[in-house]
Order: sequence, then structure tokens, then C-alpha cells
Amino acid sequence: MQENRVGWGEKWPAPAKLNLMLRITGRRPDGYHLLQTVFQIIDLCDWIIFHPAEDGRVFLRNPIPGVPEQDDLTVRAANLLKEYAGCTSGVCIEVEKNLPMGGGLGGGSSDAATTLVVLNELWDLKLPVQKLMELGLQLGADVPVFVYGYTAWGEGVGEQLRPIVIPEQWVVVIKPDCHVNTKQIFLAKELTRDSKTITMRDFLAGDSRNDCLPVVSKMYRAIEEAMDALSIYAEARLTGTGACVFAQFDSEESARDAYSALSEKWSVYLAKGLSRSPLYGKLGQGSV
Repeated sequence: MQENRVGWGEKWPAPAKLNLMLRITGRRPDGYHLLQTVFQIIDLCDWIIFHPAEDGRVFLRNPIPGVPEQDDLTVRAANLLKEYAGCTSGVCIEVEKNLPMGGGLGGGSSDAATTLVVLNELWDLKLPVQKLMELGLQLGADVPVFVYGYTAWGEGVGEQLRPIVIPEQWVVVIKPDCHVNTKQIFLAKELTRDSKTITMRDFLAGDSRNDCLPVVSKMYRAIEEAMDALSIYAEARLTGTGACVFAQFDSEESARDAYSALSEKWSVYLAKGLSRSPLYGKLGQGSV
């Protein structure tokens, strides 16, 4: 019986990510941009609980008013997995949202990835991680890295992933009071689309620019102000297309000092970079 399987009714983490670097190196015929980036998972998480549904339906326990349930990424992920695997099981999905919407932290994509990974276990489908990553890419370009589960060097549209070893530093993240329209940023005429590719060694030596920053800061004054505020304490950077900006710190004490000072005016998060997703830590297995 499904009710007796380990994991039903437990809280599963869906962690955030930061883009530590983002270079746009070209554009595909279908309009998607080619890029180089470094994804680091951090210990800020949404939490998802899965309850067995005997009628075979996929639905949310607490749907968002006014938002069609079938548009929710966790519901889409569960239905995609069911369809691919020919699974007849159902699930009621309960999401505890902690990550800000539209912040560039990958919250919705991470929720979808956790849904794919955990339901693969709970429904005993035994699909390999690579197949789950392929399914995830149908839901969004950031989903594969959360399925992958490790800090990663990303290319293509972000789905070509290789492991990269970087320090697990403390981070302070500011969420400015704005919501960035990612499509608008990638359509902007002034966006750099021909950056020279770099190597992991270049990044590790300090080449960590984000090609989206000039366009984003010009369009969104609040992001520019957040960058200025955070820059007092450490080098401030934009994650993805934003809106969140972040800085890394070598010690917990210095990160907490910055967090405390910035909390007076800004919506701020204190977190730690991780080499491995807490999702796989809870599952007690590696992702690849």
C-alpha cells in the first residue's frame, strides 16, 4: 500500500540556487539563449509534502486563489512523470513556500525538481537521474540542475552540467521590491549576446560577471539600489536575471553583521552555499 511507503507525509526540501556567473554566448534558432553559468545550491528551501491519492488524481492541497491548478509547476511535474512512466498513482501536493517569487532563486523550478525526484521514489518508478533531468527540461531550463543536485558548471541553455568544486561560503541575499520580467530582459536590444566563452579556471580566478546586470539595473532602480547597499559589505552580484542580489562572505560572523544591518531596510536572507542538494541528503543517496 502507498501509505506504508517511507516518505509519504514527510517534508522534502526544494532548495534555492544562485548563479555565481552568467555569460550569454549566443542564441539558438528557436530564440533560446546559449550561456555559461555556475549554479550553487544554497540552504534556503521551500518544503513539499506528498500525500497518496487513491483516485489517481494529481492536485494541490492548498491551491493559490486565481491560479489554475494545472499551471502549477509541481502539478505539471507530477503529471509529466505519470504520463511518461504510464503510472496510475495519484498524489496530493502540499507546498510550503519560503522562497520569493520572481527572485532568480529558482523556487518554482526547484519545487518541480523535488516533485520529480521524490515521486520517482514514492511511486517506485526507478527512472535514472538523467531521464528525470530530461523531463525537467520540458518544464524549465533551471529544473535539471536541481534534479542533478550538485553545484555545477552549466552550458547550453543551462542543462549541460558538469560538477565544479567551490567553497561553501555564507551568503546574504537581498530581494528588492520588484519582480523582473525575464522574457523582457532576454528580448532587450542592448543585452550582450556574444560574450567570449571562458573556462572553469577563468571563473575560479575571479571572472564572475553577469551579462544581464547592465540591462536589469537600468530597468529596475530598486535592484541598482540593493546592489549599492550590499556592496558596502562585500562584492554584490545579481543571480540570473534577478531580482535577487547576493554577496558571499568568508565567515558566518561577517555575513550575520551584514544581514543584521541590511534587515532594517531590505527583505534579506542569510544562507550558506552547499556542494550537494539537501534533497539527496534526505534521500540518503547521490544524484549522479
